Amino acid sequence: MTKTAPTAADTRPWRDPNAKPFVRIRNVTKQFGDVIAVDEVSLDIYHSELFCLLGGSGSGKSTLLRMLAGFEAPTEGTIEIDGVDMTGVPPYARPVNMMFQSYALFPHMNVEQNIAYGLKRDGLPSAEIRDRVAELLTLVKLQDYGKRRPNQLSGGQRQRVALARSLAKRPKLLLLDEPLGALDKKLREETQFELVKIQETLGITFIVVTHDQEEAMSLATRIGVMNYGEIAMVGEPADVYEFPNSRFVAGFIGSVNMFEGTVTENEADHIRIRSEELGADIHVGHGVDCAPDQTLWYAIRPEKISLHRERPDGDANIVRGYVEDIAYLGDTSVYQVLLDSGRRIRVTKANSLRGDPDAIRWDEYVWATWGSESGSVLTS
Repeated sequence: MTKTAPTAADTRPWRDPNAKPFVRIRNVTKQFGDVIAVDEVSLDIYHSELFCLLGGSGSGKSTLLRMLAGFEAPTEGTIEIDGVDMTGVPPYARPVNMMFQSYALFPHMNVEQNIAYGLKRDGLPSAEIRDRVAELLTLVKLQDYGKRRPNQLSGGQRQRVALARSLAKRPKLLLLDEPLGALDKKLREETQFELVKIQETLGITFIVVTHDQEEAMSLATRIGVMNYGEIAMVGEPADVYEFPNSRFVAGFIGSVNMFEGTVTENEADHIRIRSEELGADIHVGHGVDCAPDQTLWYAIRPEKISLHRERPDGDANIVRGYVEDIAYLGDTSVYQVLLDSGRRIRVTKANSLRGDPDAIRWDEYVWATWGSESGSVLTS
């Protein structure tokens, strides 16, 4: 019999209704006095996931992480890890470790001693500690740095030492609070890929808290977007970006152009929206659960819009504007276009040609267009 290759869904247990969550958060609320930091959150996270909790300051993401670690107790609700209710279980008795943003390395210890610290506290034999430290140094690519002190390391190297120390006791669940926040942009991008490789190698479940949308998109198997203590949306990175479920999610993840409009046609295979602020009709090439004359919002990403000097054919998804500004970012250029309606839109274009002589310039009048499947219709 010929075996078929496994499908992508095989590695995505959240798509299987019968899959058992590794972390089960049920109706968890955390209240500090009159302030509700986490509000009725329910969430399932599966074994070997790299799950990102994404949100701005005060969204509740770090409080939720601290409850998973046992540093805070829920006011209401329950948390299970690997089928065990964590109510009343102290932090040191949970199959969990936490890596803090500050890294919290001991300055008087070298790299090997920092990694070995928790293992010595647990009384492991010296030979086992030595082997495990060597294994972790290899994993984080610091084999030649074991005798150095933290102040002799770069930011990226300190980050990897902190990660190795967090993994030393082989937790079932690793919690990472803004793990790359202290790194510069280039090093952060490089370290993101290293972190994913390490997680995939070990198969340990990671839950990462971050406020950085790009970081969450790069790292996560799934993202939980938080806002005012609630989960606004959970999904794979592409779904959260391409199919947001609300104006908040659309605006929080990446850059977006958003227009209010009124439904003028509502058919099974398309709808038509009249947007006064856009100064044009929007044609959506699929049905939407909405009513005639309903007010809703249309969100479209800057890279989904194209600019033309001549007016394309059609009576919808076409607007005229004036190029006010262009930001050259190397791989892309960002155009700010002032529409005839008075609204501004942002358009991005990949710089696929070197020194493109036909590129649209400042002070030109242009036509902006997009496809009928390019944007998202939002009702809230």
